[in-house]
Amino acid sequence: MVKISEFQMKDVVNVADGKKLGNIGDIDININTGKIEAVIIGGAGKVLGFFGRDADVVIPWKNIIKIGEDVILVRYQDAIEPKYIEEEA
Repeated sequence: MVKISEFQMKDVVNVADGKKLGNIGDIDININTGKIEAVIIGGAGKVLGFFGRDADVVIPWKNIIKIGEDVILVRYQDAIEPKYIEEEA
């Protein structure tokens, strides 16, 4: 069994690009089933926490690949719209 406090101390790493996404700040639990639906990584503060912060990253539970001793591996892909390159005729 893993305590939430231990869960929050682990680094979350995206296997798609190897980048550290941060640490888990919250979890989304379905109160009807008691199951964890998603983990939430708080957005990083801008300029030492001033002037707002980035949006939270929500990782569905099904996208967690492995929970290790120090790291949680997840599959996460930004919802960035693809950029189109105009071809010259």
